[in-house]
Amino acid sequence: MFDIAKRTAFGAVLLILMPAVVWVSGWLWTPGQNPTLLRPLYWVTETVSQPWGIITTVILCAWFLWCLRFRIKPAIGLIIIITVAVLVGQFAKDIIKNDVREPRPYVAWLGSSHQMNVDAFYALKNKARSGQVKEILASDTQIPHWLNKSWQDDTGYAFPSGHTMFAATWALLGVGLLWRRKHYKTVCVLMVWAVTVMGSRLVLGMHWPRDLMASVGISWILVTVACWFTQRYIGSLTPPPAEKQEITERE
Repeated sequence: MFDIAKRTAFGAVLLILMPAVVWVSGWLWTPGQNPTLLRPLYWVTETVSQPWGIITTVILCAWFLWCLRFRIKPAIGLIIIITVAVLVGQFAKDIIKNDVREPRPYVAWLGSSHQMNVDAFYALKNKARSGQVKEILASDTQIPHWLNKSWQDDTGYAFPSGHTMFAATWALLGVGLLWRRKHYKTVCVLMVWAVTVMGSRLVLGMHWPRDLMASVGISWILVTVACWFTQRYIGSLTPPPAEKQEITERE
């Protein structure tokens, strides 16, 4: 358990570095940034949004199974553990959001620049919130249409970040489950993807840096428990002798 916690904690620290630096620097989101930069980041954030997040989950589950080489029964158990870890994170996110009730950066901006009552906004149902965002920004040319639409679809509270929790959970699962089998490229790709998702949430006006940091912390706890369950009940995370030869050839 300690070895797993140490490994996943190192991954969590790497993920937290970016939002921590942004927070310390005092950077604050403002609208009107370069659409050439924003659009690719929007595509990255969509890999976590519905319905694309489901496709991402299926692809990553299949890849993890291939990397770990578990037999059918243990593979099913692994899928269950991974799915539970992801779903528990999203469930915890919803509970915390409704308790903390922190406005998103773009909502705070609408309140200050367009004289929108933020408390009244969040008192509305989701559909009414979307309609209000659409109405307020109907004549605002500095906000791209696709970003306007994204805001209309995502009018909930900010803290913590569900997108970050999803991406960080997968990245830390890579660290916890695949690192000992030396799938370094996969782990690196997952970490870069997670950090890019986190960055996209900042520059698209969806989250504050502290939202991302808290999400990584929650993901670390869930992943550490999930990896321990995997090692305890599914199979060893250390490669068996037959696989060591393949790892040597791969390197």
